[in-house]
Amino acid sequence: MKFKTLSTIAAIGLTAGFANAAMAEECGSLTMAEMDWASAEFMANVDKIVLEAGYGCEVELIPGATTTTFASMNEKGQPDVAGELWINAVRDPLAAAMAEGRLHSVNGGPIDGLGEGWWVDPKFAADHPEITTVEQLLEHPEFFPYAEDETLGAFMGCPAGWGCQLSNASLFRAFDMEEKGWTLVDPGSAAGLDGSIAKAVERGEYWFGYYWAPTAVIGKYQLQMLDWETPWGGSENWDGCIVKEHVRITSLICDRP
Repeated sequence: MKFKTLSTIAAIGLTAGFANAAMAEECGSLTMAEMDWASAEFMANVDKIVLEAGYGCEVELIPGATTTTFASMNEKGQPDVAGELWINAVRDPLAAAMAEGRLHSVNGGPIDGLGEGWWVDPKFAADHPEITTVEQLLEHPEFFPYAEDETLGAFMGCPAGWGCQLSNASLFRAFDMEEKGWTLVDPGSAAGLDGSIAKAVERGEYWFGYYWAPTAVIGKYQLQMLDWETPWGGSENWDGCIVKEHVRITSLICDRP
């Protein structure tokens, strides 16, 4: 399984694609999703500055998240732009929307070498060098006691509305983690996820959960990504099963009449 190589990122290049249209006619006003994680917040605000200062647009940033923003863009045509979108959970309906002209991919992913996966803190990695894969670690929930029930191991997943919430929940079930003594913890928000890492590392406690790179949190707290022993099941399995109900990121713009 190559979970850690499943995501690439693209966003700032959106401005160039949209600006070409803006040069042809007055830009006017538009809405742009400001997703609730750091890179997307940064990209939305950079795009806003460039479009307003460079092309005279009026840009309104509105709160967004992977699945909710896609649904709104696909069904209602709002917001007009999503500067960053992790599409694992919406790949099939997104392909249909693009084929029908409702949505357009402005930038498919110019930055390579990014990824998501399951990580542990550096103290755990140093204390247990014999555990190098996800499958090995799943046999030891006792290393990560859940604060509300220490008989369970805590796996920190993603906040509601993020595409990775779906993939993590599916993998949690696929690896029978509940039966092995784990609980899937919802951090509630991006701040909650980051805070759980900071709290554990600063207290010298173990942490195990989902994150992506490159990010400031990974660098600051020196988290270590675990490998997978399970063979990669193929894109059809991932797109149609694991994320059904995120692995490229793209920039989207709605078709504007």
